[in-house]
Amino acid sequence: MFQGLRWRLLLSYLTVMAAILSLFGTGVYVFVSRNLYYQLDKKLLTLAQAAAASFTPVKMKGPRYLNQVDAVPWRDIFNRDQQSLEWFDAKGQLLASRGALELDSRLRVGSQTQEEKQKPRQVRTYTISVFKDGSTPNQPSLEGYIRASQSMEDIQIFQRQMLWGLGMGGVMGLGLVGLGGLWLTQKALEPIEQSFQQLKQFTADASHELRSPLMAIKASVDVMRNHPERIHPKDAKKLAAIASATDQMSHLSEDLLFLARNDSKISTPSREKITISLNKILKNLLELLEPFAQDKEVKIQSQWLATVSVVGDESQLSRLFCNLLENAIQYTPAKGKVDLILAKNNRFAVVSVKDTGIGIEREQLPFVFDRFWRADKARSRREGGTGLGLAIAQAIAQRHGGKITVTSQVGVGSCFQVRLPAI
Repeated sequence: MFQGLRWRLLLSYLTVMAAILSLFGTGVYVFVSRNLYYQLDKKLLTLAQAAAASFTPVKMKGPRYLNQVDAVPWRDIFNRDQQSLEWFDAKGQLLASRGALELDSRLRVGSQTQEEKQKPRQVRTYTISVFKDGSTPNQPSLEGYIRASQSMEDIQIFQRQMLWGLGMGGVMGLGLVGLGGLWLTQKALEPIEQSFQQLKQFTADASHELRSPLMAIKASVDVMRNHPERIHPKDAKKLAAIASATDQMSHLSEDLLFLARNDSKISTPSREKITISLNKILKNLLELLEPFAQDKEVKIQSQWLATVSVVGDESQLSRLFCNLLENAIQYTPAKGKVDLILAKNNRFAVVSVKDTGIGIEREQLPFVFDRFWRADKARSRREGGTGLGLAIAQAIAQRHGGKITVTSQVGVGSCFQVRLPAI
């Protein structure tokens, strides 16, 4: 139980940490990428502004000016392989260009990302407007545009490297978090495990120690009831109530002791698992419970579809099916019936106990095998009942390598099905 809880806690811890690392990595990636684009835009703006002084000569002489002039101010910051400069008139017509990048003539003032014509790569552009003084003061006229461009290959390579770095760092971080999480969950569950073990030990010790005083009370009550002449008539009902309560406490202590031993994986030392006929066990139980069913006016029907044997503890298996049959009879109203069916499915023995009782609500089905759970909590506790019968039945089935399933419908009835490995 705690092993599964430990892994669920670790998985939850890793999920939360993975979400945090993902958000952190995404934030770092977006922040660095935006900063790179911002720095690139500033660089292109500087390049375009440096080339603005040459706009008038380029407009007058065209590309010849760029070839003739040796000292152009923007040449010191211009990279022909990765960058380009383009001069456009006021109508957007290309006047001249320099650089290896080939782009279309669509212009938009400010920054923009475009695809290069000849190569499948992206290019960042920055376009500025060039004005000249007009005839009217404070109303300069548009002379043209200058577009500075640069390939984004270096930035994209850096982004891929950053993604790989963040991804590998995240995986390594999750690995370290997982190792740390194992240690943390172990430390966090140690007090709970210790308390649980102490509670199980207390339950086993208390159940064991209760048996002796309960047996003494029961023996004393039996002696008194065997001599009714010594008992005042008014005390007879009190003794009967004491005897009933003593029997119920005895059953409860035995059930708790069994479950505590099962939780601790302590097997009963007095018996060994042997080959047992399920047909024989079920027939004996039918004979034993027939008077109880008659008192309740419940009809028991049996169906033997196969002869099946299993390996196990006969007394425990008898207790398993006795608990199921007693529950079926107890919660079936008068004139109802209980069907007991034994069959074989592949390599499994299948025992079905089906009743026409009060049924169980759908939302309560997952809790049927919880300890002290009852199908009808509004009813008073039946004599000798402890609310542990189904929990004990499940524990015995699991100890024998099997399982119990239940289907039910309120007002129609319930069907408990036990699957055990057959031989």
